[in-house]
Amino acid sequence: MKRAGCLVFAVVPVLVTAAVYFATPEHAATATSDAKGSSSVSQKAREKAKAGAERAADDEVVADLPPGLAAPRKKELAQQLVASAENSTLKWHEAYGYIEDIGDGQGYTAGVVGFCSGTHDLLTLVERYTRKHPDNGLARYLPALREVDGTDSHEGLEPGFPKAWRHEATIKAFRDAQDSERDRVYFDPAVRIAKLDGLGTLGQFIYYDAMVLHGPGTGDNSFYGLRERTMREADLPSEGGDEKSYLDIFLDIRRKAMKSRNPDRDTTRIDTAQRQFLYDGKLDLDTPLEWKVYGETYRVP
Repeated sequence: MKRAGCLVFAVVPVLVTAAVYFATPEHAATATSDAKGSSSVSQKAREKAKAGAERAADDEVVADLPPGLAAPRKKELAQQLVASAENSTLKWHEAYGYIEDIGDGQGYTAGVVGFCSGTHDLLTLVERYTRKHPDNGLARYLPALREVDGTDSHEGLEPGFPKAWRHEATIKAFRDAQDSERDRVYFDPAVRIAKLDGLGTLGQFIYYDAMVLHGPGTGDNSFYGLRERTMREADLPSEGGDEKSYLDIFLDIRRKAMKSRNPDRDTTRIDTAQRQFLYDGKLDLDTPLEWKVYGETYRVP
């Protein structure tokens, strides 16, 4: 808030200059424009400062809460759960080199959380990796990745891109880059907002999986849109709502979103995994855990 106050004082000289211009008719329009512009800048500065203060306050709240899904063993479990749905394995460390077009209209799906050439996250990963490692084997495909972003096209990527991806995944720096991007875009934001919403470890994972599958957007079928739709039907646990009821409704809405694009889409990552954990009272995701995805049974002792 102090920063906002300083910025208000900073625009005073501009406003005084504007008053002088008002005395001269030919400068009236300019003065009005300057005044409006200064006001707009000041308003944006106040909003930014307010947002910064609110985020700092939220950071303090999150810092005082138990680690939940961010605890090392729980985070490892989260990657196993996601891998069972994304790659049909618990060995998520083997998924760095995974790449294929699964026919979902999002181009190539690749890596530990299914970065897609059609949904911008794969492009962002390669761009950020290339800034640190400009001579990597994927850099030459950046122009093509920018062209196909937002589509299911492979133009400019075949036949070499899948092979280049698999080779790059043998390099530790690229595996680290995948982990970093996964955490920056999906894991950390999901865990943070779940904690602020009053959700325990299972709820944090449900948010994370939704972030991975639906993307961190604000559309109706993206993560923040799904959360907004759920909040219209149930109170957040942080606001006194029942955690199980809230998560049950969130999973209902997620399932409908998955089916809206393809009525035949498999939803067992919800039906016989996350919802089963919820009904079994596994709100802390304590092991042992057993679940099914695509009809295959997985166990973590």
